[in-house]
Amino acid sequence: MRPSLLAATTFAALGLAAAPLMADSLAPESDVPVAVSLAPDQLLAPYYAQLRKQVTMPEAGPNPALSPATTLTRIAFGSCNHQSAPQHMWAQIAAQNPQLFMMIGDNVYGDNGWDADAGLESLRKAYALQASHPEFAQFRARFPMIATWDDHDFGLNDAGGSFPMRRWGEELFETFWNASPEVRSRPGVYDSSITGPEGKRVQVILLDTRFFRSDLKRMEWSRERPPLGGYLPDADPSKTVLGATQWAWLEQELAKPADLRILVSSTQVITDAHQFEGWTNFPTERERLYRVLADREDSGLLILSGDRHAAGIYKTEQAGETFWELTSSSLNLAFGNDNDRSTAREPDPARTTKFFSVENYGLIDIDWKTKQLTMTLKGNDSGTLATQAFNW
Repeated sequence: MRPSLLAATTFAALGLAAAPLMADSLAPESDVPVAVSLAPDQLLAPYYAQLRKQVTMPEAGPNPALSPATTLTRIAFGSCNHQSAPQHMWAQIAAQNPQLFMMIGDNVYGDNGWDADAGLESLRKAYALQASHPEFAQFRARFPMIATWDDHDFGLNDAGGSFPMRRWGEELFETFWNASPEVRSRPGVYDSSITGPEGKRVQVILLDTRFFRSDLKRMEWSRERPPLGGYLPDADPSKTVLGATQWAWLEQELAKPADLRILVSSTQVITDAHQFEGWTNFPTERERLYRVLADREDSGLLILSGDRHAAGIYKTEQAGETFWELTSSSLNLAFGNDNDRSTAREPDPARTTKFFSVENYGLIDIDWKTKQLTMTLKGNDSGTLATQAFNW
């Protein structure tokens, strides 16, 4: 259904007038009405104002704040958590005693069962179900949590900035995760924080790779579909992943004093080994990201990502620097349990480990005396799948 038709249908169902397509004012020195081009999310604004009064917005529940003075030595993270799947990983992660846990995308699968309603009822129900799990509630009551989103909690598989319901998806996200006033004050859910005393400052940057992202370039249809996705790299300089405002914000954040930076992207950054979603779809934007990261105020750096329902460690040399990326996915929605087969299916010179298809989560351990960072992937029994250390 076309977004404008969807909006008009929704307004009619609620007894609201459809958004006007023409401005009330006239063009200067003319009696011809001026056509106004409204984005789909602007057309839907009156509907959401009404819906906000009628529904209960799910919340994740109580969560301790992370003190800005904390010296971080262990951080855990994960992605791809289905609200209807077993929640067994929370107890395993809790046993690792992280000081901070990061949900980095597909934190629920709210587009499962979505019937194109503008109210994203399936997403709202997904959040409510996730909040009801005692395993999740108990974990959240003990460990500080921060979050960014990916497509399935943004609202629709592989969706980006043209998704008509993105602003309502954003409001559901920000309410559920109790987003900061800074995040709530601007479009998108990107955020940043600095924790720790001077000499041990960790900056966590949560990118939003959904709200502003340009449409993907699709391969032409054929009977022989590619085994690893259907998107092509798009070097069009007008295409974006982060959008102009978020790019400017990122450069400002990277200019702040910090000793170690953790950059979170919901989709993978380094790899070119597949044609699914990732920064590989936008090579010009990825080159820009490498340059911006290389120009940061002096600090260590680690990139985190999820999305793939498999995990691995990646390394590349770009812009005169070595970049490391740790991908962890998924917490409870693995698409297989044969790590060797998964590895063979996706050969990748940038990946330094196997490609682990079992359920998994990631750990980051920081040794401040030696300035060494250790990345660890843990499986669904918390056994170590892979580990890699580097000094900065």
